[in-house]
Amino acid sequence: MVLKRYKGNPILAPRGEGWESVMVYNAAAVYEGGKVHILYRAQGSKPGVSRVGYASSSDGFNIDERLDYPVFGPDPVNDLECLGIEDPRVTRIGDRIYMNYSAYGKNMGMVNPLQRVQIGITSISVDDFLEKKWNWGERYYPFYMVDNKNSCFFPEKVGGRYVLIHRIPPHMWIAYSDDLKTWVDHRILMSPRFEWEYFKIGGGAPPIKTEEGWIVIYHGVDRKMQYRLGLALLDLEDPARVIGRYDKPFLEPETDYEVSGVVPNVTFSCGAVVIEDELFVYYGGADTVVAVATAKVKDVLGLLRK
Repeated sequence: MVLKRYKGNPILAPRGEGWESVMVYNAAAVYEGGKVHILYRAQGSKPGVSRVGYASSSDGFNIDERLDYPVFGPDPVNDLECLGIEDPRVTRIGDRIYMNYSAYGKNMGMVNPLQRVQIGITSISVDDFLEKKWNWGERYYPFYMVDNKNSCFFPEKVGGRYVLIHRIPPHMWIAYSDDLKTWVDHRILMSPRFEWEYFKIGGGAPPIKTEEGWIVIYHGVDRKMQYRLGLALLDLEDPARVIGRYDKPFLEPETDYEVSGVVPNVTFSCGAVVIEDELFVYYGGADTVVAVATAKVKDVLGLLRK
């Protein structure tokens, strides 16, 4: 198997009696200043509000620091996200780090309140992020009131425009922008193809640039609602063109911490980084813990050439 689980998994687990006592999972990751910075989703109860916690690692495996408070949470007076901040993805673009998240809120004005999820975006300066000054910027919702999630930015412009992957079920979509706010030229990027992704697919970690194309880690959901990770390769100059797609799961629930938990049989990634020639994939196991697995970038590309 190309992707190898870290023997010390899980690297993050629930703790305490408060905001992260039941579920710690679905972590974003960014490599800056010689460290992997991990932003993870946490809950103090299963049907509870999700918030974002912070941890870091100098080797990608062992946690050196973990804050005891959330670094980002829902705006309680904003109906669009008052029920939680879910599944963050982070991307550095220029001197800012952007965080895409699923804004879980209410359908405003309904007599009987209905729950709704849509894409939320915010950002922070790289300096503030590294200094742990959590001065997050404006929160905005680029697809207002659209059932949409699993979004992530490409780390640089392609063809002079910013690029976004998002998910309107059951497909993964791609879109383009001049300002990171207004998105145009939407088209379906990929649809479910294999049995292990029969029900729906969605984006995982932000795309990773290589000489052969953009590596995309995504998730697929089968008929039994099991979550596995998939792998695709997009053209460098035309990322709407899929030039490789691995027909088997890149990672699937097998270990105890992936099979058993609050939501059984789930492997779900929101973040990955490359350190030298090693790909580190951070993922949630059974919606309960955070784990990491690694592979050589050249070996990942080898799977996508087959």
